[in-house]
Amino acid sequence: MTTDTEKLPKRKHPRLDTYDYSSTGLYFITICAHNRKCIFSRVVGRGLAPAACEKISVEYTDYGTIAENQLFMLKNRYPTLRIYSYVIMPNHIHLVINPSCGAAGASPRPTIMDIICTYKSLTTRECKKLCHIDKVFQTSFYEHVIRNKEEYEETLKYIRDNPAHWVYDTLYQIDE
Repeated sequence: MTTDTEKLPKRKHPRLDTYDYSSTGLYFITICAHNRKCIFSRVVGRGLAPAACEKISVEYTDYGTIAENQLFMLKNRYPTLRIYSYVIMPNHIHLVINPSCGAAGASPRPTIMDIICTYKSLTTRECKKLCHIDKVFQTSFYEHVIRNKEEYEETLKYIRDNPAHWVYDTLYQIDE
C-alpha cells in the first residue's frame, strides 16, 4: 500500500550543485506568497498600463508592511548583505541582493538560502502575530545570478516597472 506522499512527484532542487551561493555577486530573487494569494499589497493608479507608470503605486497591506520591515532588518542580522532594489507586489516580492558585499570577518559568509530562509521565517512569525495565517510564502524561491551590467540594468528596470505590468498578470484582480 502506498501513501499519499509516496505518490507525489520528487521535487527538483532548484540550486546549482557546484555554485557557491555565498560568493560576492548580485542575485535576482523572487519570493511568492503561499498559493499566490494577493496578501502583500495593492497596485493602484490611473490607467494601470505601462504608459502610465508614473501614476501607478503600490500600497502595502499590513503583511506588506511587515515584509518590507523584515527586509530592512536583514541588514542587522547579515552585515555584509546589500539590498540594491526591491518591489513588494500583491502576491510576490522581487529583490536584487548581494549576500556578502565585503568581508565576513570570523563568521562564515551567509548563502542566499540562509538569508531568504531567515527572511521568510521572521516575516511569517510577525504576520502570525497580526492575524492567524497558516502559511505566508510558498516553499523555496526563485534566484538568478546577475552576470553583467546589462543584466543588472534590465533587472532593475523589470523591478521598477513591475507594478505597471500587474494588470497583465494572470493573478491580477481588481479590489472591490
